[in-house]
Amino acid sequence: MNTVELAAALDAAALAGRALPGDGSGPRDTDDAYAVQAALLARRLARGERLTGFKLGFTSLAKMRQMGVRDLIHGRLTDRMEIPDGGILDVSRLIHPRVEPEVAFLLGDTLLPGGDPMAAVAAVAPALEVIDSRYDGFRFSLPEVIADNTSASGYAVGPWSAPGELGNLGVLVELDGRLAETGSTAAILGHPVRALAAAARLAGSLAPGTVVLAGAATAAVPLPPGTHVRAEVAGLGTVRFTTTTPEEHP
Repeated sequence: MNTVELAAALDAAALAGRALPGDGSGPRDTDDAYAVQAALLARRLARGERLTGFKLGFTSLAKMRQMGVRDLIHGRLTDRMEIPDGGILDVSRLIHPRVEPEVAFLLGDTLLPGGDPMAAVAAVAPALEVIDSRYDGFRFSLPEVIADNTSASGYAVGPWSAPGELGNLGVLVELDGRLAETGSTAAILGHPVRALAAAARLAGSLAPGTVVLAGAATAAVPLPPGTHVRAEVAGLGTVRFTTTTPEEHP
């Protein structure tokens, strides 16, 4: 399939909640993959979605080694992916969602490569990202996951606060009040600010008002319907949402 056909297939898979086989028939290299990602996003913007953010993937050095890559990957966030803090996420159309805790940056000025990336930051917050690969069983090649907008599906952001120290803050995720994962912001490239600098390098520039998700601070956790999810980042606060049950969406 060509770029347009691959974008259409990924878009249709997301809309229908049906997975594609991760069989290596997708894009062959990262340049082609980002072209597919751009075409996929163009389809969504044409339906009325609006870009709101930028997200990073493979910010864990261990994950980079596992995937055999030397750089981060990135995707885009839109307004229809936003989950209100304390709100409801309809998972009836998702394929096999997972959730992971992150640090979010809100840009107050244009973020450009070079210099101090925190100079462009207006506020920081705890965040949760929902990932849901459009490939069967979360099995995919590196170009396939890039084309699939890095499995991005949704995100929730907690209360914004003034930027402070972000290195090595404790992180936890709870499902229905039970501890599911613990970690540290140090898992994000050693320090989340390094991820922000990488976002500037990869994007070229990001406009004021953009939300930047720095990458996962723990392993992703499967997200079944009817689940209350809560994440806490020490010093930043908490963020939470609840997924719907099948009965609520027959």
